Amino acid sequence: MATAAMTTMRLSKAVISASLLLLVALSGCVHGFVAPRTLLNRLSENNNYLTTEELWFNQTLDHYSPYDHRQFKQRYYEFLDYFQVPDGPIFLKLCGESSCNGIANDYISILAKKFGAAVVSLEHRYYGKSTPFNSHTTENLKYLSSKQALFDLAVFRQWYQESLNLKQNKTDAENSWFVFGISYSGALSAWFRLKFPHLTCGSLASSAVVLAVYNFTEFDKQVGESAGAECKAALQEVTQVVDQRLTSNKKELKKQFGAAELEIDGDFLYFLADAAVIAFQYGNPDKLCTPLVEAKKAGEDLVGAYAKYVKEYYVGTFGASVETYNQKHLKKTAVDEGSSDRLWWFQVCTEVAYFQVAPANDSIRSSKVDTKYHLDLCKNVFGEGIYPDVDVTNIYYGGTKIAGSRIIFTNGSQDPWRHASKQTSSPDMPSYLITCHNCGHGTDMRGCPQSPLSIEGNAENCSSSDAVQKVRQQMIEHIDLWLSECKGTGRSFM
Repeated sequence: MATAAMTTMRLSKAVISASLLLLVALSGCVHGFVAPRTLLNRLSENNNYLTTEELWFNQTLDHYSPYDHRQFKQRYYEFLDYFQVPDGPIFLKLCGESSCNGIANDYISILAKKFGAAVVSLEHRYYGKSTPFNSHTTENLKYLSSKQALFDLAVFRQWYQESLNLKQNKTDAENSWFVFGISYSGALSAWFRLKFPHLTCGSLASSAVVLAVYNFTEFDKQVGESAGAECKAALQEVTQVVDQRLTSNKKELKKQFGAAELEIDGDFLYFLADAAVIAFQYGNPDKLCTPLVEAKKAGEDLVGAYAKYVKEYYVGTFGASVETYNQKHLKKTAVDEGSSDRLWWFQVCTEVAYFQVAPANDSIRSSKVDTKYHLDLCKNVFGEGIYPDVDVTNIYYGGTKIAGSRIIFTNGSQDPWRHASKQTSSPDMPSYLITCHNCGHGTDMRGCPQSPLSIEGNAENCSSSDAVQKVRQQMIEHIDLWLSECKGTGRSFM
């Protein structure tokens, strides 16, 4: 970790004229793409945003170098409609592994209104328009890491606070900050509070994948549990038949799923596995299970029924791209709309793994989706010597033994990602599990379903809206307490 002196040096590089901060009347980050293989944070393309007005900030490229002073433009957003000037809290909503096109109108809008908070959101380095280079070669990606991203947030937080003070003719004033994130950005939220506790009063870590996992067999096991006995059996039969047909009529099989471009069998099988995952991860289990179970009971061709679901729902309605799974696509170094696929895989292949391999027994996905497939992908896409050292990542952050404070962890019962999150409470770090039939990834902030976006995180369509509301009430009480303690006033912000 950097020393205090280094921190001060980094901050001095970032402070620029406050005139760039448009704190005018009442003017956030959506993960809008389908993350390759991981599907961490996918929202509908028809998202509603609190704001999409782009603002810019000069960020340091390498926070850990004493002599490299290069900078790049980093995009951010601010939403001030509910901000109680001048002392209201500031909610820092973290963007993750995709282009950040604004501040999504999810439950953050309810919380901002309740607490009189400003909402600001910084795009993750390299993603979207916040790229330091005009080419994403493996060499150029060496500054893409969670550690650099956390320092980005710290520098931005200080710069924004100082700019706000200048705007209001104040010196050394400190608003109360609170950090929010979902999934990978939920992990960043927890890690930010861990590494920079003096810069935030607390964090919400929704579906936060804080544990780097090499062979993530629990992921596939949860898919089976979330599916239920009948749907699980149907999915397993699909996998068995697909594996057989791959050896006899590979070309026609891939064409049946609209995936002829996936020449590597592992890529194709991962595509089929993810298509099932998203139904449970994002709160739409019946979209998959109802037609599949009906087809099985009717004695129909299950592969045909699954292919129909994949093409019409996963690719059609949900908006997944077959190209995302093509290693030829992942090898492209051009900076464009498809860059996020390569970028997230670089983080997977260097830091966190989350290799969603098939368990030895009773798996949903094909056994060909194994550790070797993942390691071969990392090598093929990024070159020799690229592999994830998850032990180092977990030593640095603590994994599920994170030694932080004032961090709220939340998870949805049907979400396979919850097994990389902190699911047990510890002192000053409560953990809540929201249990319902369609409670998946980020249910506390997104409501049901989790994709497409439910405006203001509407929970009315959750099979147990009470379960969501109870956890949200706990969240509100923790946020209010920690903001008041942080401010030292002892008074409620609501």
